[in-house]
Amino acid sequence: MTAASWTLRCSACDMAAARDRASVCASCGQPLFAYYAPVPKGTPLLDRWDAWRYAPFMPLETGEVPVSLGEGLTPMIDAPALAAATGVRRLWIKDESQNPTVSFKARGMSAAVTRAKAQGYPGLVVPTAGNAGAALAAYGAAAGMPVRVFAPRTTPRPILDTIEAMGATLVRIDGHIGDAGKLAIAYAAESGYFNVSTLREPYRVEGMKTMGFEMAEQLGWRLPDALVYPTGGGEGTIGIWKAINELMASGWLPDGAKQPRYVVAQAAGCAPIARAFAANEDRATPWVDPVTYASGLRVPSPLGDRLLLRVLRETDGIADTATEEAIREWTLRLAMATGIDAAPEGGCALSVLRDAVTAGTLSADAEVVVFNTGSGASYRA
Repeated sequence: MTAASWTLRCSACDMAAARDRASVCASCGQPLFAYYAPVPKGTPLLDRWDAWRYAPFMPLETGEVPVSLGEGLTPMIDAPALAAATGVRRLWIKDESQNPTVSFKARGMSAAVTRAKAQGYPGLVVPTAGNAGAALAAYGAAAGMPVRVFAPRTTPRPILDTIEAMGATLVRIDGHIGDAGKLAIAYAAESGYFNVSTLREPYRVEGMKTMGFEMAEQLGWRLPDALVYPTGGGEGTIGIWKAINELMASGWLPDGAKQPRYVVAQAAGCAPIARAFAANEDRATPWVDPVTYASGLRVPSPLGDRLLLRVLRETDGIADTATEEAIREWTLRLAMATGIDAAPEGGCALSVLRDAVTAGTLSADAEVVVFNTGSGASYRA
């Protein structure tokens, strides 16, 4: 493959960083981003049917072959019954459960493991609320690299079984993903393994941004009025925002195109971003005692908090929560209306969308893309 022209800089203070052995900004501790020279409109996309179709916008060296299991190019399903139920003019479900490891996490792990393998790391480590650990276990196996996963004991059993089935070392812990994150940091320092924690390295978000490229291409290189993303650590939301900024900078979207309104959906039992946004804060304070059935949303202290709040303010966004009862109700409605075996995070997104329309904060005339980030089967013992 031909390499894209890319550098690393801090997403907050703009300090440059070396591409190898990159973690967070050495100056301010905030996430690093990959920045690219503009990719002129009409540049050929790759003739392959996975997320690496968008390689001209991705962190690859010349001749490098990515570690891939066929992630990406998931369907965007027109859902008129759900549009009527939530009160919007048109609604699509971007179904990320159809990724190789049945969640959107496959995209990010493909990109991160590709870079880790190229840089010669001895292994990979991650804390997980569920799907990230399963995805890293699979992509580590594909790359021939050992993997260690730290996961709360409350993680859904099918996900833990998948991690072990892929040959990863699974360490079950008491506590939440924040506690697992501390153990992952310590283990990475001790072992030299690449820590693939959300936004603690710059490459997972590069895989996640392919959702934004796909959404635009599937809509004929235009954008919806709003998108709804169930948000825990935030890399999916941030990645889509980053992708659309890159498309606009390179002229791939119509003149006058602007970012959609971003709707961040969180569980009422763990909502640090929604709480900070409502209080007009520029960062979130950790959520004490996070509790939700939607384990992917059980992230009490996301490193990407400042970026998420920036995305919301730049796009006139919305951040709100759903109760456990509403999450279960709307997950069932999503499945029954579409045939998608949705994760509870997808139900959370629909509940928050419906509340936004009912409250008048989102127009009933809107065209909306809702992301179902994983599979309901992962939550059934």
